[in-house]
Amino acid sequence: MPRFLIVAYGNPLRSDDGVAWRAAEALAAKYSEPDVEIVTVHQLGPEIADSISRAECVIFIDAATRAAAAGEVQIKEMTASAFSEPPGFCHALSPSHVLTLAAHLYRAQPRAFSVTVAGENFDHGESLSAPVRAALPELIARIDDLLAEAGLDDRR
Repeated sequence: MPRFLIVAYGNPLRSDDGVAWRAAEALAAKYSEPDVEIVTVHQLGPEIADSISRAECVIFIDAATRAAAAGEVQIKEMTASAFSEPPGFCHALSPSHVLTLAAHLYRAQPRAFSVTVAGENFDHGESLSAPVRAALPELIARIDDLLAEAGLDDRR
C-alpha cells in the first residue's frame, strides 16, 4: 500500500497544462513504489477516490489558469469539502470532490495538498512556456519538501 499518492493532471498536448505530467516524470525518477504511487490523468474522475483511500498523504499537481504571475508555484493544504455529493453530469472533478468521495465511500481522510503552477500558454503544443519551464525545478523541490514533511525519508 503506497503511503503517498501523487496525482498529476492536465493535458500534455496543451502546452503549460502539461506541467504536471512533466513533474510526474521527474518525480518517478526519484521515488518508487511501494511508498509512492504516481498517477497521471487528463482530468480527475471518481476512480481516483479508490487510490486516495489507500494513501496517508495525497499531492495533486496541476497548472493554474488564474494566478498572479506565470511560473508561480502555490501550495494549499486541502480537506474533503462540505459537499454531500459532487456536481452531476460532469466529466471532471476537483481535488476536493475526489477527497470528499474518498471520505464518504471509504472513510479515508488522508492529508492532502494542491500544488499548482501558474501557466502562461494553454494553446495546442507540447512545449512549456519559458516561465513554467523555469519553475519546474522549484515545483519538484517543493513537492520533495512536502513528502519529507509528511514523513517520506527514503529518497533515492
